[in-house]
Amino acid sequence: MKPMTQVPERRSVQSRNGAATSAPSPAHARARRRPTSQQWAAWAFLAPVTLYLALFYAYPLYRNLDLSLRNYTVRSFVQGDAPFTGLANYRKIFDDPTFAPALLHTAVFTAVCLVFQYAIGLALAVFFNQNFRLSATLRALFLVPWLLPLIVSASTWSWMLNSDSGIVNTLLSAFGVGPVNWLTSPSWSLTSVIIANIWIGVPFNLVVLYSGLQSIPTSLYEAAALDGANAWRRFWSITFPLLRPVSAITLLLGLVYTLKVFDIIWIMTKGGPADSSTTFATWSYQLGFGNLLPAFGPGAAVGNLLVVAALVFGLIYLKVQRKQALS
Repeated sequence: MKPMTQVPERRSVQSRNGAATSAPSPAHARARRRPTSQQWAAWAFLAPVTLYLALFYAYPLYRNLDLSLRNYTVRSFVQGDAPFTGLANYRKIFDDPTFAPALLHTAVFTAVCLVFQYAIGLALAVFFNQNFRLSATLRALFLVPWLLPLIVSASTWSWMLNSDSGIVNTLLSAFGVGPVNWLTSPSWSLTSVIIANIWIGVPFNLVVLYSGLQSIPTSLYEAAALDGANAWRRFWSITFPLLRPVSAITLLLGLVYTLKVFDIIWIMTKGGPADSSTTFATWSYQLGFGNLLPAFGPGAAVGNLLVVAALVFGLIYLKVQRKQALS
């Protein structure tokens, strides 16, 4: 005998044309609406991630937005009774004479670092993609700047660029070039922190772009070589186009990282001299923590400008990726 299975109770309902149809009973419909064990398991796996994002991303962003919309002092920051001021803190930073130089320095610092980090990283990735004998060893050595703590890297560059005893000026003097005030001259301070940040960011571009090169089939290069294409032609016709998705995410991550660079600039120049290397990241810190009477609201407002800039570029990246997927 075949085992009998329980058939859910169904009731007869009349459709619009008069025909009788059967439908599940209300009890069976309620049972189907209850979460299954798989759904509970899915929510259990999502819970830690959701909690982490809420605690360490959503709540800090909310607090930063709240700080920028209120007139916080040290007393009100502790007691939590700061009056609501709306966009007054944003108007205050827009009217501040430091805003225009900080905006320019942030744009120059970010653009120059991105261009050189990507170009040098791509050149090194193509070089190491040839898989010669010492390729793995040299790649590991190039990762050292990325693995070092930022405070160590910034302190090392501060010593190297010291006007009196730095090794850079010592090398320049060997070629007859006079000493350069890398960290104390308004003309050179921004250049100094850009050089240091490029050195720190090149390994990241190298690793990501090298991984992208490994996914390109070698058969394409072999076919191009048979057609008579030289190395430069193979790069522009095969390597660069096929690296476009990897390049886009590399530049986006580099942009978000470079916008918020604070450690290197603060350790090397503290945004000076005369605000010549001040960016939004260092200015936000100076407003919030660099004075005896901290301006928490304006400092949070400057930080929110960086968040909005990163968000805008992230949305542009998603839109471009969606267009490429549809085309």
